[in-house]
Amino acid sequence: MTTYKKVDNYNDQLTNELSDHYKSIIDKLGEDVNREGLEKTPERISKAMQFFMQGYDQDPVAILNSAKFKEEYSEMVIVKDIELYSLCEHHMVPFFGKAHIAYIPNGHIVGLSKIPRIVDVFARRLQVQERLTGQIRDCINETLKPLGVAVVVEAKHLCMMMRGAQKQNSVTTTSAFVGEFEKEATRNEFINLIEAKLS
Repeated sequence: MTTYKKVDNYNDQLTNELSDHYKSIIDKLGEDVNREGLEKTPERISKAMQFFMQGYDQDPVAILNSAKFKEEYSEMVIVKDIELYSLCEHHMVPFFGKAHIAYIPNGHIVGLSKIPRIVDVFARRLQVQERLTGQIRDCINETLKPLGVAVVVEAKHLCMMMRGAQKQNSVTTTSAFVGEFEKEATRNEFINLIEAKLS
């Protein structure tokens, strides 16, 4: 009979250090850190946080440059409904939603899978939605040098849903535009396309 063994790639020293801190936190909150259900929780949280924060160790510019191609296409390219999950830097609780991103090429296009990847790079850090939106725009704009970039992020924030205002149905929308998307007609075309349900 084979025994199941999960293989993870984490920094062992960091995992141990974080685990000690989380064990102390759980204890100070009044729980028994030695009971069966919590015995391995500090280690699990430590590994989870390393996963959630992996964006600090990734280079979004390198990701875009790894699949940057010369192409004369000069119409709007949109990748919409990109799932994102991040941690609010104010309370370290999740916010989650979708990003809609467009750019107008100026001699170069990028592999489509790289756009969701850079969303993940910036989302997997302690964030506020406003900064996240601008970082995505700026990275695409500075790396591809397109004619314009548009980013819209829609997200729900557990810091508003579980505590504070406790408003479960609120959605926060942020946007960032540069270049051709600063023109009303181009921006409106983008908004209409991300709202459309194309069959």
